[in-house]
Formats: sequence, structure tokens, C-alpha cells
Amino acid sequence: MAEMRKDPVRRWRIEQTFARATWRRVVGAFGAQVNALSYLPKWLLLAPLIGVIAGIGAALFYEALRFSTHLFLGLLAGYHVPTPAGEGNAAGSAHYARPWAIPLAVVLGALASGLLVFTWAPEAEGHGTDAAIDAVHHNPRGIRLRAVVVKIVASAFTIGSGGSGGREGPTAQISAGFGSLLARILDLSPEDGRVAVSVGIGSGIGAIFSAPLGGAVLAADIVYRDDFEFEALLPGVLASIIAYAIFGAAFGYQSLFAVPGGYRFHEPIQLIWFALIGLLAGGLGLLYSKSFYGIVRLSHRLPISRKLRPALGGLLVGLTALGLPEVLGTGYGWVQKGLANDLLHTPLIVVLALPFARIVATALSIGTGGSGGVFGPGMVIGAFTGLALWRVLEPFAPDVGRNPAPFVIVGMMAVFGGISRAPIAIMLMVAQMTGSIALLGPAMVAVAISWFIVKHADDTMYRSQLRTRSDTAATRLQVGLPLLAMIDVASVMSRPVVVLHDSETAHEALRSLEEAGVPGAPVTDAQGIYLGTVDVDDLASANERDPHLALSTLVDVTTASVSSDATLDVGLEALLQAGGRWVTVTDGKRRIVGILAVSNLVRGWRGALDTNIKQISRISPHAVAVEQRVGSNSAIVGRPIRSAELPAECVLITVQRGDQLLFVSGSTILVEGDVVTALASSGSAKALRELLQGTPNRQLDELRHQGSQLI
Repeated sequence: MAEMRKDPVRRWRIEQTFARATWRRVVGAFGAQVNALSYLPKWLLLAPLIGVIAGIGAALFYEALRFSTHLFLGLLAGYHVPTPAGEGNAAGSAHYARPWAIPLAVVLGALASGLLVFTWAPEAEGHGTDAAIDAVHHNPRGIRLRAVVVKIVASAFTIGSGGSGGREGPTAQISAGFGSLLARILDLSPEDGRVAVSVGIGSGIGAIFSAPLGGAVLAADIVYRDDFEFEALLPGVLASIIAYAIFGAAFGYQSLFAVPGGYRFHEPIQLIWFALIGLLAGGLGLLYSKSFYGIVRLSHRLPISRKLRPALGGLLVGLTALGLPEVLGTGYGWVQKGLANDLLHTPLIVVLALPFARIVATALSIGTGGSGGVFGPGMVIGAFTGLALWRVLEPFAPDVGRNPAPFVIVGMMAVFGGISRAPIAIMLMVAQMTGSIALLGPAMVAVAISWFIVKHADDTMYRSQLRTRSDTAATRLQVGLPLLAMIDVASVMSRPVVVLHDSETAHEALRSLEEAGVPGAPVTDAQGIYLGTVDVDDLASANERDPHLALSTLVDVTTASVSSDATLDVGLEALLQAGGRWVTVTDGKRRIVGILAVSNLVRGWRGALDTNIKQISRISPHAVAVEQRVGSNSAIVGRPIRSAELPAECVLITVQRGDQLLFVSGSTILVEGDVVTALASSGSAKALRELLQGTPNRQLDELRHQGSQLI
């Protein structure tokens, strides 16, 4: 004790260690209580937490963006961008005071963003919403807080300096990152983790656009191309309204845009014009997506440092802005001008060029590695599309009216509603942003046509979207292995070969893993609480840099884990999120109790199959489980399953290929060494084994022509 008083640094470290241990115990106990709750009380507790962070995060980023815009464009370039009605309705500068400073400002902001992102958090590159969607599907615990902070600052640099980007991307990543943090510290199940991140995406975007209902629906609509995450809808409603309430308390509750006059649908012939908007919107949406990702691919091939690529894109945007200031920043002020018909005297050729200029500017600003969203620019492109069509039609089609606002609003809905593959959510968001609920009816024509065009082309602005919920690897396997839900993880898990402690060095940990011959291991603190995992490759790299590096700095805290009282279908999803080889099993107090590997899962499934064979005996009352390694002489090697002429009355379920467990589909191609697990009737089991093994069998020809059945 006396030594501690003499050494304040040591005392501080001990106190910090004790505080962290206490915090982990408290959070672990709270997480155990949360996970024991049913769906409704669980999300009545968690959704408000996400909503609070979403609202605060939206307010913080909004202020950061305003400051950055004032710094780069206001002070440096002497230019003030127009703002929408909900943000002051400023007219903006009529001309450039210092034209030479516009490209300079955009380049400086893009350069600062690129240096920040690619030095500290490369995953913050590009548009944050797509990264959050990817986390929903592959690792809900995987969004690092560092990436969230970097995203806020880098996006403020990119957009505030004049880069064409949306503020929804960083806002979505803030609240999605908090949802990811909740999944980690509370040890939420994979399903609850997906919902938490989805709710974060929707509530953050709903807050920054003052459109809580649209944000709530977006939480469920945006993660799939052709499906809906129903479990996220009600939590999304609660989180979004709380986020909106907090953001509105700071900046007001008015709609982002003001629409002069009103709109009343009273002439069915107007549907023709809305249908025409839909046709244009579908095509421009596809152009937007293909141009953006084309620039992404081109940027990756440039022979310059990726830290400098955003600056190159910024230079081109800045030069474009000298002729078209409408490409700078978010562009929402220009949308307001279009709604108010303040662009009536802008030359028609300029109005026609605006959608294409905005597409190119966004691709150059974000596709080269800058940071910002693509949602906002998509709506601006749609607004310019609607305005351009109105300008073309207005001289000779009196029924389009003297007010371009309906065309502008429906264009916003149709362009991004189609290419985002979230048409319902985008319609609701734009309706709330403009206070134009009456336009939803006729707008459905435009949005539906745009959506059909994009769907036919099979494209989307969010490449991380899965097509449907059944396209997740875990779902496919769970369908193929229906008995997993009947097996407890605790009944099949193995004892961990190695458990590391965070006080060890990189050298000590690497030696332990190499002696045990394992690819990685879980890590605990001094109290035995699970912290995360490390693998051999990372340890070897760290050991080369500094053998004495503390293991606590190398732990991957985002790796999924699974509770010992979970069923094996939940364990399977956690296993896939953790990389597909193994996952740590913990108890209710976050202490390590085992390891779940692919071999454990297959063994548990086969045991359940033997016990419950009659429950899945659709093939035959005497069905048997077959597990066979594919031989080099097998006639099935290198051919799709659908053309392999399998024996009748057999069902191929899974293929174990090294450390991967694959679900069999008609397009699956087997290779030598695969271990195939199947169900087969007693009469065809031998023929199936011999086909897979490569041994001739005279009964095979008699059985092949009877066809096969695949799940």
C-alpha cells in the first residue's frame, strides 16, 4: 500500500483496471437481464437508447457540417450556399467572390478527408449507409467506434468544402455504430444485433432529415433489395421519433423544404406526366449507380496513393462548380429554389445538365474515397430531373401547371426510391421532408415504374443489400438443417484449447497458439470476463513489430460470440459472423465456457438426425444419414449438382470444404476432398456413396434416371 502511494502511476493503472472490471461485470449482468426478456420489453428498453444516440449524433454532425461549410466555402472562398426553408431559406451568394478559391477549397477538404480516413479508419471510406448495411448482414458487432468518429469528421470535411455528398451516411453510421456497440457489450444474439444496427440506420437518417416515419420504415426496408426486416419496424418507430424529438429540440421541428401553395390531384391525365417521370427516374437511377461504381473501380486502379485520390476527385468537382455551383455541398438549397420556381430564368440547357452534373460530382466526391452519403445526392438528382422535365413540358402542355413543385417532389421520390430498392421508405421520407402527403397517391405511379426498371436491371445503389432474408448464409443453412433449433449449444461445444489473458504480451500469446496448433483463441481479463479474440496472423505481425506489445491492444472486440443456452441455429449464425471456423461460447456472466466449431455443429446435427430421423423422413421411412468424402475419380466433381444425375430418393444437405460449411444448391460444384452430408433412402445410400467416392456401381445407372431431390 505504501508503494502504491509513492507510485501514483501504478495506483492510477490499478484503479483503471478495477474500474474496467467493475464496468464489465455491471454491463454483463445488465446484458444477461436484457437477453432474458421477450421481444417487446427488450426493444422498449433498447430502442430508446438507440434513438437518443441517433438524435444527439445527428445534431453533432449537423453542427460539424455547418462549421466546416462556413470555414471552407464561407471564409476561404467567400461563397455562401443557398439553404432550404427548414435551415433558414438563405438565397446564397449570387456569384463567386473569389472563383480561384472554389477548387482550392474542395481540394483541401477532400485531401483532409482522405488523409484522415486512410490513416485511421479505412472502413469510413465512401458512403456510410452501405457499410452499415454490410454490418447488418455479416457482423452486427463489427462497427468500430473509431470508424464512427472518423466518419463524422471526414464527412464534414468532404461535404463542407463543397464535395457532393449527403449527410445521412455519417449520421446513419453514428447510430448504427451505437447499435453495434450495444450488440457487443450486451452480448445480443445475432438476430437482435441485426435489428439494433438496422434501427440505428433508420433512426439516424430520419432525424437528420426531420422525417421520423420515413426513417422508421427505412430501418426495415433498406437492408434487402426485395424483402423487409419486419422485426426492425416497431423498434425503428420508437427510436426514430425519439431521435427526431432530440434533433428538433435543437434545430426546430419544421420540414426541411417548404412547398409554395399546395397540390391536389384532380386530373387523371396528370398520371401520364408522373409515369414519364418514373421512366426518366429509372434510367437516371441506373446511370447514377453505374457511374458511381464505375468511378470507384477506376479510382482503385489509379497509380497514386489512396490518400490522395479524393483530392483528385475534389479538384474536378471544384472546376465543374465554376460553371455549375449547383454541384457544391448537399444541394438542398438548390432543391428549395426549384420548388419555389426560383430557377425559372436559368437557361434550359443548364437545367437539363444539372442531373448529370450532380451524378458526376457525387461519383467524383465519394467514389474516389471521400466520405459522405449517396442518399441525399440521389434525391437532389431526382429533384433536378423533375424540374428539367417540367421545364421541357410547360410551354406546350398546360395541364402540367405553373408550379414545378409536384414534378420536383415526385422526381426526388422516384430516382432514389427506385435505385435504393427502398421505394416505400423513400416516398414517406420525401413526403415528410416536403410536407406533401397529398402527392403520395400519384407519386406511386412514378416510383413503381422507376422501381420496376431498376429491378429488371438488377441494380442497386447499396451493393451490400441482400436480395431477401433467405439469402443469408445462416438462413440457407438453417433451412437445410432444420433440427439445429432443437439442439443446445452447450450440448455440442468443446473445451477451449487455449484461453489467453489480456496481460500477456504478443510474443507469449503467439507462442501459446503455435504450441497448441490452433488458429486463434479467446481473450479474458484478470477476472475471467470475455473480451474478444486474437488470431495467429495478427499476433505474428504484431510480434514482428514489438514482441512486448500488450495483448489487450490486439484483441478484436467485434468478434461474435454465442451464449451457452442458445440453440444451435443461433450458434450457426454467430459462427458465420465470426468467420466460419469457430466462435467463443460464454455464459450469462460473459465467462468463457467453450468453443463452437463447424465440427461440433455437424456432430450435433447428425446426433439429432439419428434421434429424430422419423421427423424428416419424407424421402423414405427408412432414410439414413450419409457422410462421404468426394474422391478424385467421382463423376460428380466439377459439375453443378443439378446436372449430376444423383440417385433417386436422396437429399444433399451440406458440404464441408476445409473450414467452410456450405449449403447445397443446384449450382453447387463439388471438388475433390469435399465432405458431403446427405439424407438418402436405404436403397440409394450405397449408390450415393459410391458416386461421391468414385467407385463404379452397376445399380447406379438404374437409379440415376429416377432423378434427385434437392433442398
